[in-house]
Amino acid sequence: MGKLTVLALRVVMVALHAGSVCAQAVMVAMLTGAMKESFLAGSRTPALVIMCLGVVTVQVVLVSVWRLVTMMQRGTVFSHAAFRYVHRVIGAFVAAALLVLALGAVLASGQIVSLGVVALLGGVSLAVFGVALIVLVLRMLLAQAVVRDVEASQLGAELAEVI
Repeated sequence: MGKLTVLALRVVMVALHAGSVCAQAVMVAMLTGAMKESFLAGSRTPALVIMCLGVVTVQVVLVSVWRLVTMMQRGTVFSHAAFRYVHRVIGAFVAAALLVLALGAVLASGQIVSLGVVALLGGVSLAVFGVALIVLVLRMLLAQAVVRDVEASQLGAELAEVI
């Protein structure tokens, strides 16, 4: 990745993180009652808690991707240390999928929204879970690359001994 690409990615990630912090502040204000009643009525608290936790999953992904980009710049991304961040991304996406599903259940139980919206949330949950599976496949590719990198290092060491 070029320097300009990394810079653009970091700018986007900083903007997303700042936006997520602002969104959390608004949700906390709504949760504490500082804002007027919303359309959520009786399901306001569980829905806002679910949405706050959803924003946390986004923040976990942003921080983990930031760390992976840093490792890539340093040339250390093909190491076992990278798996920690990839696992966090996978876990965050699975948690986000479950949170979207829970939000759909909360909204359906109070009959706050139509069943079409609940079905749409179910589809979004499935899509987010699909992203978690894609990241899992990418994790398997990373594992293969780490193995190849170790093999290449060993062959290079053996060749150096021969020479």
